[in-house]
Amino acid sequence: MTSTERQITREEVEKHNKDGDLWIVIDAKVYDISKFKNLHPGGASVLLDAEVAGQDATEAFYGLHRHEVLERPQYKRLQVGVIAGEKSTILARVPGQLSGVPYAEPTWLTEGYHIPLNIVRDLQNHRKFQKAVREFMDEYVYPDAQAREADGKRPAQSVIDKMADLNLHAMRMGPGKHLQGRTLMGGLVKPEEFDYFHELIITQEFARSSLRGYGDGLLGGKVIGLPPVLNFGSEELKARVVPEVLSGKKFICLAISEAHAGSDVMGLQTTAVKTEDGKEWIINGTKKWITNGTFADYFTVGCKTEDGFTVILVERGPGVETKQIKTSYSTTAGTAYITFDDVRVPVGNTLGEEGGGIFVMLSNFNHERWVMCCASARSQRGVVEECLKWTQQRKVFGKPLHSQAVIRSKLAAMISRAESAS
Repeated sequence: MTSTERQITREEVEKHNKDGDLWIVIDAKVYDISKFKNLHPGGASVLLDAEVAGQDATEAFYGLHRHEVLERPQYKRLQVGVIAGEKSTILARVPGQLSGVPYAEPTWLTEGYHIPLNIVRDLQNHRKFQKAVREFMDEYVYPDAQAREADGKRPAQSVIDKMADLNLHAMRMGPGKHLQGRTLMGGLVKPEEFDYFHELIITQEFARSSLRGYGDGLLGGKVIGLPPVLNFGSEELKARVVPEVLSGKKFICLAISEAHAGSDVMGLQTTAVKTEDGKEWIINGTKKWITNGTFADYFTVGCKTEDGFTVILVERGPGVETKQIKTSYSTTAGTAYITFDDVRVPVGNTLGEEGGGIFVMLSNFNHERWVMCCASARSQRGVVEECLKWTQQRKVFGKPLHSQAVIRSKLAAMISRAESAS
């Protein structure tokens, strides 16, 4: 019998009520926190002196924590049984399934909802695609996201390889020639039928994890750093770089921003000067806030050249140094400060025309903004879902938080904005 099947009475739980032998009940589940109590962020006294030892701590727990905390491996291991004859009332995330919380899912996933044919030709196919992507995310991506957010390391190569097997890396670039000849999501959609609605699904399922640092770390740099190569690189350059990036064997990032030139792209100070024979660029300068920069193999770099602003693909090598930047979210994103010190790059690595870098970057912005909009809209849904669950679980004045009219008004305003965005 497993710890999730063992039947325990409340009378038995009450006997485990002292230091060294401490059990509590949360949502009809019994947890042995004898060893954990000293690791509790609020201190052991919170558990020993707050009249929860050997008692039902459900209301106290949900007054401070989300239910998903209990789903983490380190806490699930503490469960020793369930209360006999009782059932859990809090519904946890079911891998692969749609949320049962109102407004937590996009309206188009609701049965009976129809989209005009001029927008999408086969809604059922997109729903099947969404289900497959969510199952993949819940089985492989979400567990790794939890672990990497904890240790700050980049996403596991095993997850990246599994994504490559389904050609998810290629699909995140949107529709295009780069999909030709590929089997997409096990054959659920043909390359020529893949559209921006499919890409929206992938982007939103990534955003659903609500772990932004990990989401960016899972090759977010490729989404913005590879399009200039795809659209402006020479055939030789594309043939060499694109396959290894889309297979997840090598990583790429977009290196434009600088400490003194963030949004002011034309004001950047990194320089690229040609050698006397005209065969190479010599690049000097720094870049800052570069997503995936710490583990990137390729850098799509904006440089100041004799003709103006030029974009050049730089490979990691002599003269390229990267170091981690501490940001407001986790280090799993690999946000970097990059230094280029007399880095020599073949002129053939120029993306687009010399001095035409602004056109390369402007062509990149539409897809960047599209991805951001998709992720933002889905993140709003996540906020609505969490707030609805929290206001149901959290009690004030003896009643659920959502019983307060002002809270219901705020929820309604949030929902209306989320609905208008998606």
